[in-house]
Amino acid sequence: MFGMTPLTLVHVILSLLGILAGLVAVFGMIAGKRLDGWTAIFLSTTALTSITGFFFPFHKVTPGIILGIISLVVLAVAIPARYVKHLTGAWRKIYVVTATIALYLNVFVLVAQLFLKVPALHAMAPNGSEPPFLVSQIIVMAVFVVLAIAAAIKFHGEAVHAS
Repeated sequence: MFGMTPLTLVHVILSLLGILAGLVAVFGMIAGKRLDGWTAIFLSTTALTSITGFFFPFHKVTPGIILGIISLVVLAVAIPARYVKHLTGAWRKIYVVTATIALYLNVFVLVAQLFLKVPALHAMAPNGSEPPFLVSQIIVMAVFVVLAIAAAIKFHGEAVHAS
């Protein structure tokens, strides 16, 4: 489908689902809501996106591998903050920040892939280091900094204790 291998298709679907669910979860935090279902979809698909990325053939360390490792490290903090520490005390803000970083990393890769795969964008930044690419990534980063700050201020997701 779309000229992709099954692994690539699964990886892309997981990534897009993770981004969608992550945006819903982050905007839910800004609205002061936990949105447990969206959060579970976001965290699981984002982790699976990073994990499936390691199944692609590679011969050297690439930026994608580095981002996958960083994403998994960030998720290794976010997931326990949410499900083990139940958002208590400082863990609430730790969760908000790490979850937002994980989403940002997925969107960063999406923007990079758009510049690689969309002919009009690729023509503007064929090497991924030209000003249109850099400016777009700076804007994406700035948006996520604002989202993280807003979510950290507004999200008071009541602690949930396992029954």
